[in-house]
Amino acid sequence: MDETFDAVGEALCCAAAIRLGGAVQVLTERSGLLDHYIPIMAGVESITAFFDGQELDDDLLGSAFAESWSLGARYPTGLAGRAFVNDWSSLVFGTVGLTKAKQQNFGAAQALDFASQAAAWPSAVRIGSFDRMARFELACQQEAEDRLRKNGLPVLWKLAEVSSKQYRQAAEQLIG
Repeated sequence: MDETFDAVGEALCCAAAIRLGGAVQVLTERSGLLDHYIPIMAGVESITAFFDGQELDDDLLGSAFAESWSLGARYPTGLAGRAFVNDWSSLVFGTVGLTKAKQQNFGAAQALDFASQAAAWPSAVRIGSFDRMARFELACQQEAEDRLRKNGLPVLWKLAEVSSKQYRQAAEQLIG
């Protein structure tokens, strides 16, 4: 893989982490784990800021890496959304790992697979015109890649935020 592809893949992983993070925020609020979610998103935001020309904050990345490693295990077994949180945590763990070439255990495509796996929960939920979260996520990934290549990073971040709100609303409906 060349550097340009790595950057595109990493940006798409960040966008997916932001997008699905909307639902994870709702789930961690409900489970009392919001304090663990916050440093994870701070690390993701550090990566997005890096793409916008700022320096990476190694402390934020370290916290995000550590918290994403353990958030899924902390999520209560009996609560709905555990698989979603686990897969999102793996997505973020991989995304943070992509920022450090020596720590890359897998690529952006594999990290994005975790976003698709997360969206398999639950099997049927309506988001906009989509009857399944998995179909919504696939459309989001395709649109994100298209928009990133055509319009650049600012459009990608805006699109991720809009989708994050949709995920948040879906999670709120699912857990009541």
